[in-house]
Amino acid sequence: MREIVLDTETTGFEPEQGDRIVEIGAVELYNHMPTGKTYHQYINPERAMPAEAFAVHGLGDDFLRDKPVFAKIVDEFRAFIGDSKLVIHNAAFDVKFLNAELRWAKRPLLAADCAIDTLDIARRRFPGSPASLDALCRRFGIDNSSRTLHGALLDSEILAEVYLELIGGKQPDLVLTPVQTKSANGESDSDWRPKPRPTPLPSRLSETEKAAHAAFVAKLGPEALWTKT
Repeated sequence: MREIVLDTETTGFEPEQGDRIVEIGAVELYNHMPTGKTYHQYINPERAMPAEAFAVHGLGDDFLRDKPVFAKIVDEFRAFIGDSKLVIHNAAFDVKFLNAELRWAKRPLLAADCAIDTLDIARRRFPGSPASLDALCRRFGIDNSSRTLHGALLDSEILAEVYLELIGGKQPDLVLTPVQTKSANGESDSDWRPKPRPTPLPSRLSETEKAAHAAFVAKLGPEALWTKT
């Protein structure tokens, strides 16, 4: 099962009022384990950055000016996420922005049920408790000391750890039933048995070590276990 943990940074709160995405970060999970594959892109919003948004993520006009616009990276982004379920903290916010950008780029929109919302999971698991990403890091003992400003890729990596804790640890689907696979000769794993070596490995004990061991056993007397084998 492939999932994409995703986060965005924006110029504000409302795409319909002119706000745009300025950064996307995403982390791939397979069977609830990180694969090491990530997606990260800064985006030119084609508008000035409000001071309030700059204070959150530190992405200013000068830095973003030479970055590609969303329409230039949309196909690469869609290829990375594919049809996988998205894992997002406060999913309604990010999906709203992503669908606005996809609509402006004349691309198909994300489905209404495209995302798993970790904020919703946290509120159901810990009703009445703080459910921000920082609060969940404190609850689960996840190091987020490098998170001085919001950053989409760093937040995605942290959220991936939080998500795995929220659903029961890093291997929630761990079972003890072996998976049946076939080898090249058609045998299943359950048919395999270790076979004796055709030629025993040579002893790695030196003659001095063998003599020292024999002397030690001799001191134990005739009832020593070594003498009964």
